[in-house]
Amino acid sequence: MNFSGKYEVDSEENYDSFMKRIGLPADVIEKGRNFKIVTEVIQNGDEFTWSQIYPGGKSMTNKFVIGKESEMETIGGKKFKATVKMEDGKVVADFPNYHHTAEVAGDKLVEISTVGDVTFKRISKRVA
Repeated sequence: MNFSGKYEVDSEENYDSFMKRIGLPADVIEKGRNFKIVTEVIQNGDEFTWSQIYPGGKSMTNKFVIGKESEMETIGGKKFKATVKMEDGKVVADFPNYHHTAEVAGDKLVEISTVGDVTFKRISKRVA
């Protein structure tokens, strides 16, 4: 499964509930609600560069190698170390306060993040 490509948010489920649960401030949640976030993934074997580009030019990039501990950054900007795995064609990572999976299904990038009983789903369509 090759993840390389550029994807733009197409739909989201449970955005508000998830962002509140992980502790983002209300103003940040409001500002990000309708962002057309672009996710750009460069995959070279087990090496990934995973970037999210927000309107206005702000971006966040995580670089990791499957099966090796890497320094990463959360949505809220906190740095942490994690070992990203590949399970059944999905990229799987445990962030400090949520579990995240990502997979490519056809021309879509499907990302699912779970904290407690709240599951946030973001589907992005391939644009390049």
